[in-house]
Amino acid sequence: MKTLREYIKQAEEKGVAIGHFNISNLEGLRGIYNAAKKISALGGSAFGGKLPVIIGLSEGEEKFVGRAEGVALINAIRNRDNYPIFLNADHHSSFESVKNAIDAGFDMVIIDGAKLSFEDNVKITKECVDYARSVNKDTGRDVLVEAELGYIGSGSDIKDTIPEGAGILTTPKDALKFVQDTGIDLFAPSVGSIHGLIKSGKPHINADLVTEIKKVTGIPLVLHGGSGLRDEDFTNAIQAGISVVHINSEIRLADRDAVKKAIEENPNEIVPAKILQPAVDAIEKIVYERLKLFNGVK
Repeated sequence: MKTLREYIKQAEEKGVAIGHFNISNLEGLRGIYNAAKKISALGGSAFGGKLPVIIGLSEGEEKFVGRAEGVALINAIRNRDNYPIFLNADHHSSFESVKNAIDAGFDMVIIDGAKLSFEDNVKITKECVDYARSVNKDTGRDVLVEAELGYIGSGSDIKDTIPEGAGILTTPKDALKFVQDTGIDLFAPSVGSIHGLIKSGKPHINADLVTEIKKVTGIPLVLHGGSGLRDEDFTNAIQAGISVVHINSEIRLADRDAVKKAIEENPNEIVPAKILQPAVDAIEKIVYERLKLFNGVK
């Protein structure tokens, strides 16, 4: 099986994007994995076989699921099915949390210093990159490190309006310096998206800015805050150079609403498997459509 780095490189070459979806429980993982397998069975993807997918655990999600448990779940699926499913430590805010994730066996980590000054963001990011490189050298692993520059808000939730201070776009000049100073493997610039779902609507992605940043940095780009974006924003961003797309709030909302409906329609049902199955189905439906879009599958 190819490494995550190789799959991302392939996405770059083919002009598609790998879907990144966060989980908080087994239902989320099952829904995402079911969707990825269904897309793979359709054929016609740029990867020519099994469609790679990245599972994310933020610091809060990691605490709830369990760091070791999350690694064990992903490794079990990957080894049992020979399937390219990978685990990312999403939006970790300290060197210690990144180190713990790497040591536990995560395939990828994101050090999120977007709220810090440029200099402090570089400093903590470089520390994480150096540690990952040392682990890779000693163990033969290939842990990837991603970082973010330009504030796009925080929190996978529903917001009335765009939060104050969010939406500060990353300039190509700053992007180049940041990538050069840190040595990261993947870069998440601010190009118009906002974390969470915005009731008033999200701004369009600045595809021209994506193109410029991709040109000057030369490394894979990641789009955060994908939930709620228009289809054309995704396709334009991917064509411009985005290779990984993050989705979280959409599937959290689908999960909550499906469970709520199941309980309201069946108030006497107490079997968790029956109450939670609609959530699996709802998540699978959303992820299926997103993966088709990201990979140009008809």
